[in-house]
Amino acid sequence: QADVNPNVARMKPSATIQIHALATALKEKGEEVISLAVGEPNDTRCPAPVLAAAQKALSDGRTYYTSSAGMLELRREVCLKLKRDNGLDYTPKQVVVSNGAKQSIMQLVTALVAPDDEVIIPAPYWTSYPDICRLAGCSPKIIRTEAKDGYILSPSQLEAAITPSTRLLILCTPSNPTGSMYPKAALEALAAVLRRHPRVFVVSDEIYEYITYMGEELEHVSFASLSGMYERTAVINGFSKGFAMTGFRLGYVAAPLAVAKLCAKVQGQITSCACSISQHAGVAALRMGMAPVKEMLKDFRKKRQFVVDSLKTIKGVVCSKLVGAFYALPQISSYYGRAIPDTIGSEKKTIISDSTAFCKYLLSKYKVALVPGAGFGDDRCVRISYAGDFQELKKAMTRLKACLESLVVV
Repeated sequence: QADVNPNVARMKPSATIQIHALATALKEKGEEVISLAVGEPNDTRCPAPVLAAAQKALSDGRTYYTSSAGMLELRREVCLKLKRDNGLDYTPKQVVVSNGAKQSIMQLVTALVAPDDEVIIPAPYWTSYPDICRLAGCSPKIIRTEAKDGYILSPSQLEAAITPSTRLLILCTPSNPTGSMYPKAALEALAAVLRRHPRVFVVSDEIYEYITYMGEELEHVSFASLSGMYERTAVINGFSKGFAMTGFRLGYVAAPLAVAKLCAKVQGQITSCACSISQHAGVAALRMGMAPVKEMLKDFRKKRQFVVDSLKTIKGVVCSKLVGAFYALPQISSYYGRAIPDTIGSEKKTIISDSTAFCKYLLSKYKVALVPGAGFGDDRCVRISYAGDFQELKKAMTRLKACLESLVVV
């Protein structure tokens, strides 16, 4: 075996991509699989103004390199959006447009950490955060949060986790995978801790900003808008979730100028600019108004309520309140230790011992793809993405309940 970069060796494969690959393989064999694994609004058509802008850019021959940091026109629109929606003042030089928000995060971490640094990540977390840190050569420091607390990192937990080696704190609100959100008061409490630790920089992943369900009762707040946090925060956002543009691969970081320049420097040696057609589509998305987004949110709200109601009918399943994004992360660990019914009576009973074993069984027997909670830092759970077809969602939730309730106590 060839020598391997130790940073790559420390990485784990993406749990989401692994399950999606298994589901795809079954589909290719002719199996009828329902996938609630991938986080994309694939039941929502990309807004017409976005498609029209992409088509026009192609027809007009806008198929060449742009500035490595992104088209000036798009970066100006991002600045207008950040001012309008978040009360934040940025210049185009502080914005770097990338091939998706994941690349923006990777470049930011790469630019800011050293090998001995630690990155604080509240769990459950988006599956890529720890491995982005490992690839960059630093150490993720995972802090567990609980459903009963709305999966909110407390100031005391943050204070206890910070050491002289702490360089970054990654926050995701609204959250993938939990469907939770940080109220402004909770963010203020974390900011109060960080004011005592000036070396810690915040990565604020706000990709699900537009997908919230509580109205004025619980509104999205950008961490950079808090007192003293603008110079300590990089805002991550993009077009995949709020505008149903996952395939366009378009995201961005807005940060203090020195940090933005570092991100641009890294990007210049990796991919250079994001796709020019996608950038023109991004301009249209930011100019079209919120009507298409509100229509999509109306659809998500219906699906969210169905998932909430369905989970309540399954004895022993615990789920936090779903207030944002399009995920549920129910705890199913009360069913661990039970046996697959087909193996009862055999010499070797097959026991469901963890989230991975359960998801593999659910996929093979009931043809439903969910992502194991182990991939998000909480093995008690599975993740459900409810952004897809509603009829498929109904079938999947029925099968999930049947699968859990079929397991035999031994």
